[in-house]
Amino acid sequence: MINTFVSLIFFMVITNHLLDKYNVSVPRYTSYPTVPFWDETINKQQWKRAFQQQFIHKNSVDGVSLYLHLPFCESLCTYCGCNKKITSNHRVEEEYIETILKEWAIYRSLMTEAPIIRELHLGGGTPTFFSPENLTKLLKGIFSTAVIHPLHEFSFEGHPNNTTREHLQALYQLGFKRVSYGVQDNDPEVQRVINRIQPVENVQLVTNIARQIGYQSVNFDLIYGLPLQNMERMRKTILQAIAMKPDRIAFYSYAHVPWTSRGQRLFDEKDLPSTEEKMQLYQLGKELFTEHGYVNIGMDHFALPTDDLYKAQQAGNLHRNFMGYTTQHTSIIIGLGVSSISDAGIAFAQNEKTLYNYTAAISNNELAVFRGYFLTDEDVAFRNYILDISCRGATIFRPEDMETLQQLCFPEFKKMEADGLLLITADGLVVTTTGLNFTRNICSAFDLNLLREGVHASNPVFSKAI
Repeated sequence: MINTFVSLIFFMVITNHLLDKYNVSVPRYTSYPTVPFWDETINKQQWKRAFQQQFIHKNSVDGVSLYLHLPFCESLCTYCGCNKKITSNHRVEEEYIETILKEWAIYRSLMTEAPIIRELHLGGGTPTFFSPENLTKLLKGIFSTAVIHPLHEFSFEGHPNNTTREHLQALYQLGFKRVSYGVQDNDPEVQRVINRIQPVENVQLVTNIARQIGYQSVNFDLIYGLPLQNMERMRKTILQAIAMKPDRIAFYSYAHVPWTSRGQRLFDEKDLPSTEEKMQLYQLGKELFTEHGYVNIGMDHFALPTDDLYKAQQAGNLHRNFMGYTTQHTSIIIGLGVSSISDAGIAFAQNEKTLYNYTAAISNNELAVFRGYFLTDEDVAFRNYILDISCRGATIFRPEDMETLQQLCFPEFKKMEADGLLLITADGLVVTTTGLNFTRNICSAFDLNLLREGVHASNPVFSKAI
């Protein structure tokens, strides 16, 4: 059993050659199998049975997680690849809340007892598009038929321009202790071209207010690789962010996928940093975070040693799901809202991606799922390997998987071992300090779907690793 995060004291300079070699299209592995391999003809009754089966066995053991997708934004951030709906009409709030509560009631009808909510995240879109009063109405409507675990973790994504003291206070009173602010970049020219004008003073203000109220963890999302970014601008943004001492920083690679995110077609691609420049931005960020006391958690995440995410990593309790890295480990995630994804441990299901189709399904008292996946025993085993790598930096091979591992995975392992990213041991493998920077790539070496289809590390459906 792996109970501590293992990373060898094995240093290798991260050369441009390594960065270039591994800057390929790979999934972020918030699930395995990944969404492109799911079935768009999912049987809803089969999903309901899978959900009920898991709920009966898992609710009393570790509770459930909830993800609520709140898709509305008042303006379009052109870099964004999320499912969103642009509107300035706030009358949409109440109808959407009623629809989510109806969806919750459908799931509650499948449960044999009150769910124990251990984790909850409000994502978007812009959750703070909704008024504090409407967010309170939504959450109280869910909590009224559930039990809140005493060690729960509730978090939300806040836009620095419209997150108010009232938002922060109302959510804090409902049990929220963690907030994530979408900072992205502080440079006015970069903000102009991505259509997200957001003075750094606004970030400082909402960070201060959260701490005054009592929030235990503040996260900043930063993005490298955006149009017009350069080393000087990136350094200034990062140092401004670090000066505010966020407990966590997510340093995301900008995923330029204009074939799926139409807003990105508004960019002049000549303004995007070159591959070499983007790698330099990544190196700069990593160096600055490390110099200022942040620890690389893996897959673009950094945390101060005082933060629970770092403590979970050290204790071997770190987990990863559709909400990213988390200190909670539940077997069931219920996704509510348009495009949300649910995870029953043995099956995945995703809701309709358009508001019209999502609302129509719920109005008919039907779940709105339109695609999903039912895991085989092999899927579960290789999902656990990927979780081990992404959360603990090491894994142990099961004897019954060795034939598949030897045939499909070991050729990739050996290449990565030669590059200093990992060490193959007698019964598993361990990620090196250098390899921690290439966690997504190492996880992809366990991805049987990519390996069997011969598209490993070259599938344009996925964003680049760096």
